[in-house]
Amino acid sequence: MQGNMMDVQLGVPFILERARTLYRHREVVSLLVAGRDEAGNPIPRKHRTNYGEVADRARQLAGGLLALGLNPGDRVATLAVNSFRHLEAYLGVPSAGLVLHTVNIRLHPEQVAWILNHAEDRVLLIENVFAAMIPALKAACPKLEHVFVLGPTPQPIPGVGDYDALVAGSAPLERYPKIDENAAAAMCYTSGTTGNPKGVVYSHRSTVLHSMASAPKDCLNVGERDTVLPIVPMFHVNAWGLPYTCAMYGAQQVYGGVFSDGRSLAGLLQDEQVTITAGVPTIWMGLLGELDRAKNEGTPYDLSRLDSLIVGGSAAPESLIRAFQDRHGLSLLHAWGMTETHPLGTASSIPAGVDPQSDEAYALRAKQGRAVPLIELELLSDDGVRLPHDGKTMGRLITRGPWVSSSYFKGEGQDNFFELDGEMWFDTGDIATLDERGYMHIQDRAKDLIKSGGEWIGSVDLENAIMAHPAVAQCAVIAMDDPKWDERPLAVVVPRPGQTVTHEELMAFIAPRFAKWWLPDATVLTDNIPIGATGKFLKRELREEYRGYGLQNFPVRADTV
Repeated sequence: MQGNMMDVQLGVPFILERARTLYRHREVVSLLVAGRDEAGNPIPRKHRTNYGEVADRARQLAGGLLALGLNPGDRVATLAVNSFRHLEAYLGVPSAGLVLHTVNIRLHPEQVAWILNHAEDRVLLIENVFAAMIPALKAACPKLEHVFVLGPTPQPIPGVGDYDALVAGSAPLERYPKIDENAAAAMCYTSGTTGNPKGVVYSHRSTVLHSMASAPKDCLNVGERDTVLPIVPMFHVNAWGLPYTCAMYGAQQVYGGVFSDGRSLAGLLQDEQVTITAGVPTIWMGLLGELDRAKNEGTPYDLSRLDSLIVGGSAAPESLIRAFQDRHGLSLLHAWGMTETHPLGTASSIPAGVDPQSDEAYALRAKQGRAVPLIELELLSDDGVRLPHDGKTMGRLITRGPWVSSSYFKGEGQDNFFELDGEMWFDTGDIATLDERGYMHIQDRAKDLIKSGGEWIGSVDLENAIMAHPAVAQCAVIAMDDPKWDERPLAVVVPRPGQTVTHEELMAFIAPRFAKWWLPDATVLTDNIPIGATGKFLKRELREEYRGYGLQNFPVRADTV
């Protein structure tokens, strides 16, 4: 017996129309670049619009792109910062039956060209601050037929259109094309840390379902009364889906553009009375420093409306979570996801019966959280056996769900996708534990695990423990070669300004939390740790830099295990 419900296709036009009709007057605020000061730093200018104007312009954009002769499924790339114009592309491009392809602005121009060619983009919408890249990109990308600049330029660029002129001069899309819900809506490329980036293609169905599932209270808690500042870039997994989620539920949106320093963000959070914001740990470390400075100088920011700072991209130390709560009364919410999971997979809300200020609660908040509805998580051993959810047993983290990818664009990298008991799963590449309540705790990336004497050591917990030391700003733990144990942990540490710390002090500080054989054998102090385009430590570069360090410095020594 079959149900008798309507078969309504899910698609981005539903989100666009909901924002256009129900939430027309809800604001969208953007920090734009108004010029440069004498030192060459960008000067901010605040731009205000609303969902009604954004939606109307998105429909004009859709009409203008189709007038260029684009066909369903053609790719429209964006090389852009977070702003109202980028939001217009988010809504307008997929609603025209085209595919929004957000490109990482922090990549080298040669990598950008490679991605544009691989995706076979026909149109590029590029931010005016990146206009200098246009000649090289056009020369390197033969299939790129049209380029439009977002925002004003000092003078017209030959062969390049003006985005605002395209929108203003185009008739709005009067009727949305019939779009199969499984058709591509958007695509994003992985960071490519282990080879060429791979394309992940999001469907209209997955976009709508992800937007619906990420909003509820025990997920990201987004509603019409909220004002949301996504600091996570719109080129990075659709800004964790927040532009779509906010448009669907009517939350106001605030965009910082190129301004992501602590002072700019603190001012924006205060002035726009932001209730929810989202970014990677390095962003929150910068914000914490600015909040501490202002408080110590007697001019604290008023962030009383700010309910949660969503943290993802990499694990946030418990010490960072406590610092925001204890010193400023602000709550960090851990979430986890990947490009392949569109991205939300888990959120670390506090379960019923647990005191939010207890040590137990902080320990849970430092984990990546429980699977959001419709997402499944499992742990596998190296030989493919399911492992227990006891909070102790580490295994390969696998996942499945209606917004989890089942393949990469053009069929590349298929080893990450496999069937288990007749169901499709994705191997995340993470090593994690799951406890009885479903809380997932990432121990490491599989490629970053340290194998010492046949036993695994995870770097993430070590890093977070070391970063809790008051003299430490950043820490990455990597494997160094060892003549006896094969690999041993090496801590690479960036001290806070004006601070210094010794290896012995750090080991004494973290020793109560770890078995002796987990403790790093050495600590290297450095001025900086390389950070990738998505805000994560580039451990591959660190391993290359310190290759042979253990053999050079510890040719003969006492056992450490």
